[in-house]
Amino acid sequence: MAEYVVEFGRDGGRVESDGRLDAPAFHRNHEPLWAALEKHLAGRSGDVVEVGSGTGQHVVHFARHTPDLVWWPSDLNQRHVKSIEAWRVHSGLTNIRSPLRIDLSDPGWCPEMKSGQGPNDLAAVFCANVIHIAPWTVAEGLFAGAGRYLRPDGQLFLYGPFKRGGKHTALSNAVFDTSLREGNPEWGVRDIGDVETLARGAGLDLIDTIEMPANNLTLVFARG
Repeated sequence: MAEYVVEFGRDGGRVESDGRLDAPAFHRNHEPLWAALEKHLAGRSGDVVEVGSGTGQHVVHFARHTPDLVWWPSDLNQRHVKSIEAWRVHSGLTNIRSPLRIDLSDPGWCPEMKSGQGPNDLAAVFCANVIHIAPWTVAEGLFAGAGRYLRPDGQLFLYGPFKRGGKHTALSNAVFDTSLREGNPEWGVRDIGDVETLARGAGLDLIDTIEMPANNLTLVFARG
């Protein structure tokens, strides 16, 4: 199982009495992220899995904008799972399901996906700020599962910092990458080329690269 570089709720952030956690990054990036997703998800219907949902704030924001999509948040950390469920209940939205406990180092993700008790024929998978704070096996499992569960017109959205052609796109990303690798040599900012290789192995192609604030990118993958 992957270990987290940050566990929300132990980083000094606010914790509500019902277990809801607050991530400062959510307030900075939820609007740009929705703008990137809206470009591809507007008007669509079906199931969407968010892997690595963290506090659960993003899935609530996205679900409010997409009444025809059913969102399935997930996380591996039990404190995060509690927060996600608390945010789901607090939102009152009917198109958010209770969180799954997905371990991306397992290509099958979780028992519910394998048994059919969870979502299937996914319209989309969304993953933000995960693969650089986890071993490469997590990225491998993310794409293996996406290739297995996405429907023919499904898409995978991957957000975070990336290298291009082996080079960092900003000095701040290079500094961040160094700090990650010093903490755990299995972590680090990933190169788009390496991610594309994983995608192709899962039957997915990179169809869009969206520039985001703070030197981040949203990569969009779809079946070839």
